[in-house]
Amino acid sequence: MESRVKDLSLADKGREQLYWAERNMNVLLEIRRRFEKEKPLAGHTIAACLHVTKETGVLIRTLVSGGARVVLIPSNPLSTQDDVAAALVGEGVYVYAWRGMGERDYYNAIGFALSFYPTVTLDDGADLTVTIHKLRYDIRDDSVRYVLETAGGLDVEKLVTNLAGGTEETTTGVVRLRALKQAGKLLYPIIAVNESYTKYLFDNRYGTGQSTWDGVVRATNMLVAGKSVVVVGYGWVGRGIAIRARGLGARRVIVVEQDPVRALEAVFDGFEVMPMDKAATEGDIFITATGNIRVINLNHIYKMKDGAVLANAGHFNVEIDVVGLERVAIAKRAIRPYLDEYILPSGRRIYLIGEGRLVNLVAAEGHPSEVMDLSFANQALAAEYITKRKLAVDIYKLPDELDREVALLKLRTMGIEIEQLTEEQMRYITSWELGT
Repeated sequence: MESRVKDLSLADKGREQLYWAERNMNVLLEIRRRFEKEKPLAGHTIAACLHVTKETGVLIRTLVSGGARVVLIPSNPLSTQDDVAAALVGEGVYVYAWRGMGERDYYNAIGFALSFYPTVTLDDGADLTVTIHKLRYDIRDDSVRYVLETAGGLDVEKLVTNLAGGTEETTTGVVRLRALKQAGKLLYPIIAVNESYTKYLFDNRYGTGQSTWDGVVRATNMLVAGKSVVVVGYGWVGRGIAIRARGLGARRVIVVEQDPVRALEAVFDGFEVMPMDKAATEGDIFITATGNIRVINLNHIYKMKDGAVLANAGHFNVEIDVVGLERVAIAKRAIRPYLDEYILPSGRRIYLIGEGRLVNLVAAEGHPSEVMDLSFANQALAAEYITKRKLAVDIYKLPDELDREVALLKLRTMGIEIEQLTEEQMRYITSWELGT
């Protein structure tokens, strides 16, 4: 199968981007040096459905160094960095990705990846993994039809049998896969990388927190200071967005949350908490981070101020009712790249960033390399873990010792030393844990 990217002449620029990312991803480089010697992934084909960014490129280079054959496809139609895609093709990676793919192209890419009969899948949002399940359970929809356009003659039983395991990077994806497990339909073992401490405590909070605002500011060039910001959802992503809003000088930061414990935590963290119906009248900038559908619906939009800005930091473009907004708007026009103006029947103007898709990857470059260093170190170690074991079909957390290894490597590469317990202290803790 031939790779398909936008423009191979962009490869030199892509290599420069990869160089810059590698300067800030020292943990992954440490793992790569070991992989180069040990070749733990030799004989394996890895299908990676991830945002095709410079940081992902560093992970892919690491997997290749470990001996794997790698196929890379995007996990979002608008997140691909075309120069990075071109550079990776030049290094022998099979890539089917370009920025601005349509729905058909997107699922054609999944078909491309599956035609290689991977032994390991790396996923971000679970589209690749869920598609494999659709094929196995003979679920017929447009996505499956598009997949089979590029994977005609695919032997689904061979595909499933061939899979040693997979990983999932996101909260949204893990929810989808747990639903398959609960229904008794999960086909192969999955490591929920998202549940590693060195992933969700850092990527979700610090990475998304910063990169979401990077996307909002690039798209609008608005001053955040003095604005009222509404953050919908107070999971680790919402926490990061709210903290950064306060740091940028927002006059008010309002949290909308349905879980009482998280809502209470938001209050104790110093934020206002209220229902969406009330927050809709208060905000200047709205950012969704829930993983749920239509958490900003038309009724909310009708209540918003003239000039309200809407953005989504969740994985799928379902959190804002974009379809409803398109239906009721009396006019629409592009104001800036990735910023559309909608005129409501009342005459009020609503501004939507990036079609309601992941704002940090549509309007910006995604997470900073330093934080993706942790997430992708987890991905690389998870891939190695899968290839070294025969796992039963289930959803796993990456072992804590590997989580700690990533944290220690990061501290070491930052030149930071931590306290070491004495033998006496270790004996004391051990006796305390044993109740003796």
